[in-house]
Amino acid sequence: MGGYHVWGAASAAGAPTAVPAPTTELELPLTRIDVTPDQLFTLADQCVKCGLCLPQCPTFALLGNEADSPRGRIALIHGWAAGDLAMSSTLAGHLDGCLGCRACEGACPSLVAYGQLIDGARAARVDQAPPGRRAWLPRWLGWLSDARVARWLTLGARFYQGAGLARLAERTGLAHDAAIAPLHRLTRAIPTTAALVPAADNRLADLELFVGCMGALAQGHAFVAARTLCARLNLRVRVPARPACCGALLRHNGLPRDGDRRRDACARGPGDPPLVGLASACVAELREAPGSAGAREFCDWLEQVSALIGLRFRPLARRILVHEPCSHRNLLGGCGAVYRLLQRIPGLSVQPLPCNQTCCGAAGTYLLQQPGLAAALLADKLAGLTAHSADLIVTTNPGCALHLTAGLREAGLAIEVCHPAEVLARQLD
Repeated sequence: MGGYHVWGAASAAGAPTAVPAPTTELELPLTRIDVTPDQLFTLADQCVKCGLCLPQCPTFALLGNEADSPRGRIALIHGWAAGDLAMSSTLAGHLDGCLGCRACEGACPSLVAYGQLIDGARAARVDQAPPGRRAWLPRWLGWLSDARVARWLTLGARFYQGAGLARLAERTGLAHDAAIAPLHRLTRAIPTTAALVPAADNRLADLELFVGCMGALAQGHAFVAARTLCARLNLRVRVPARPACCGALLRHNGLPRDGDRRRDACARGPGDPPLVGLASACVAELREAPGSAGAREFCDWLEQVSALIGLRFRPLARRILVHEPCSHRNLLGGCGAVYRLLQRIPGLSVQPLPCNQTCCGAAGTYLLQQPGLAAALLADKLAGLTAHSADLIVTTNPGCALHLTAGLREAGLAIEVCHPAEVLARQLD
């Protein structure tokens, strides 16, 4: 599975036909086969230990420890798979410190499939874990990746803020407790969620918006904006009544079979409209399965809708910095469409966020599991923002959006973080 399918989506009567064609910058081979424990040794053995991956690794740059680099982690997995090393807490800590950003893969001359390798190692660890952990982990991750739970979390976050519990936690110091701090930070970043009204019409839809398990929690306003843009283009949108999960949280935490089941439920059938997602990480995950290989990121899809040429945007004299999520930058071929779409708005200054080549530290559940490292990576990314005097930051990943928003508020910077679709919809003439 490589590249894209081309769709000719039938639009409303009299409206131009939307034909999202392939683009060169996105023709990347994304095929992935889940690694079994027996294959770990062979896959790790492909690394020639050249070290070209080291400058690309955010955790190695932060910690300066070879064991926290791709080459070091591969060597640890190789030794563990060969039976020369035991899975100690120290070894597990080095593996758990990996963000899964996969920036190292682009620098590897041997084309080592590092993403497969680290996911395979985590799956092997879970398979060998005590029964209690094997029973608890899928329940916790299954709960976390349930769209209904996301709605409850939103209500809980509002209550935490509105009832003064957040201020109390800060005054008493509980907000800095290792167990509470990550959740405290996220509650400050969760937006007032816009209502996602289902729009299911199997016969007439030109596209289906992939909401995902956290879409309503973190990107409600972005979905409203996407539907506004599609309505202006006379495109009919399907929004499922029960949002599905791409399975990424499960897969990257050592549960590939559970992840497969979630992802397979998103498979497209004959006659289904194209699947278009606003979360780059979800799109990257969906594209690695045959049944959903044609999933498209919204900005890339929107740029190629032929009717887009007729849209006019009001001028906006602001400066926007584009955050390029690892999933978009490393797995979907780059954020070129985001820049080109925003540059359609007259007067808007569009620049990349400093240090876009480095992960912000969100990385799925990483900001909850490794809050110290996640905060340190974010601090490095936000360090130069005061010099850039940005009005807005846009990103296509909801986890990154929450992480960036929390960091900006803690730093006292009044900079909004939103999806590019929100800016485009606001400026429609």
